Amino acid sequence: MHQPDVRLFVDGRDVAGLVVADTWARRARGMLARRPLPPAMWFVGESGVHGVGMTRTLDVALLDGSGRVLATTVLRPFGMTRPRRGVVDVLEAPRGSFAAWGLTTGSTLARRGSGAAQVDGS
Repeated sequence: MHQPDVRLFVDGRDVAGLVVADTWARRARGMLARRPLPPAMWFVGESGVHGVGMTRTLDVALLDGSGRVLATTVLRPFGMTRPRRGVVDVLEAPRGSFAAWGLTTGSTLARRGSGAAQVDGS
């Protein structure tokens, strides 16, 4: 389900449209079989992700409860992220997105717009 009115903010800057995976069904599907891939997907209540069935490499950010990036990694097809203390949400985006957005460990992320619960770390 595309949510064109929900936006991703990195350190206060509006960087991309966002799909919020806030139900079991949305989290289970993730980015699998989406053509084209959405600019970003925020997994609510997940501490890790996997790339089983994926054909593309993704940027992944592990987030704490305030939207602060605790770590970033590259998720290759059939790979997985390791558990990490304090992670409550995960952000995925097509490979190269984080560099384009200036997203690094320590960045603060927020999602804003109608149709999604708001998280604002500022």
